[in-house]
Amino acid sequence: MQTRTIAAMLIASCIFAGLATGDDFKPHVVLPQEMTWTSPPNNPNLQGSWALGEEKKAGPYILRVKLAPGGKIPPHTHPDERNSTVLSGTLYVGFGTTFDEKNVVAIPAGGIYVAPANVAHYVWAKDGEVVYQEAGIAPTGTIPAK
Repeated sequence: MQTRTIAAMLIASCIFAGLATGDDFKPHVVLPQEMTWTSPPNNPNLQGSWALGEEKKAGPYILRVKLAPGGKIPPHTHPDERNSTVLSGTLYVGFGTTFDEKNVVAIPAGGIYVAPANVAHYVWAKDGEVVYQEAGIAPTGTIPAK
């Protein structure tokens, strides 16, 4: 009987400790209007913003990307797997070291695609502006395909 009482007290203390820390938690909010957008010098049709995390700092990250109508990102790789969610527009994605407009798959808003680590891929905003969000584990980077 004494073992059950001790176990019940331990469970209760864990529950109450969890409630106390939950009350103190404040969510980290990132609002779109507070994001800082930059473009690489060689692609003005592309804008990116690190919503969470950083490119070179170890840990999870979220990168928000805007691609202007008709904008393309040429074949490239990343050292980490990236999961991309299309937030608006339709993103056309292809895999390989050569940009082939006939070999792309349309990913509509709400769709997700996975770019495996070190696999060359390219994207295109064929029909209009596209906004998408990439998530992965840093450190990361973008390496042009050879």
